[in-house]
Amino acid sequence: MKLQKEVGSYISSLMRTYFGKGPTSVHVTINRPFITIHFRGFITPMEKFLLKQNEERRVLETRDMLMDNMKAEVVQELKEIGKLELKEIYSDWNLDKKTGVVIGVIDEEVDRQTFEWPDDLSEKNFQEQLIKANILSEKAPDEQETYWLDNRTILVRRAKFLLPIEKELIKNGHIEELKRAKWQLEQKVLSEMEFEPFLKRTIAETFLDWDFEEDLGYIVFILKPGYAYVEDIEYQQEEQNS
Repeated sequence: MKLQKEVGSYISSLMRTYFGKGPTSVHVTINRPFITIHFRGFITPMEKFLLKQNEERRVLETRDMLMDNMKAEVVQELKEIGKLELKEIYSDWNLDKKTGVVIGVIDEEVDRQTFEWPDDLSEKNFQEQLIKANILSEKAPDEQETYWLDNRTILVRRAKFLLPIEKELIKNGHIEELKRAKWQLEQKVLSEMEFEPFLKRTIAETFLDWDFEEDLGYIVFILKPGYAYVEDIEYQQEEQNS
């Protein structure tokens, strides 16, 4: 618990430094080798103005640029805070809900025994629904792994899912266009799939990010409180510069 609190406090402070405003709350989940950091109440006054001007893409591009600049600092600081040596960092945002997620992957092997799903849930059925969603939006990945991080967070790792035409777009420098198109299509398809009967919980939000060069991507499902729910610990941060 102490480590989660330290990470949450540090990330909130760093976001405030880079963006001029921090989130109102942060929830940190650490289940090695994965870290997820879920933000709420995160949007700056300038971003509010740009969104009113229908400049969503500009807001997202700016966030991506700032996150890229933050990565080296995050890697170094988390190593000092809790010996968390990150090898990958991903992020995604829901501007309408003023939320976001940062995913960190620690440089160590996965121990599947630490990610046991609740006995009354079917990981297999959930994975089958994911495969259907992948086929509808692109193709089934060669590799897919699902991880129950805690009672509010499911993480999915997918590898080798890019189509030949997508690889050509990446080769020709159309990464941002591909990312936005895939994000919109996958969000639509995932929202239409019937995951919740297998999870016995309502999905509150879904976040996506990719490393196109490595043909690798992650999905994070944030679940609402519900059946078999264990109270989460959230680290409230005072909203500044709102």
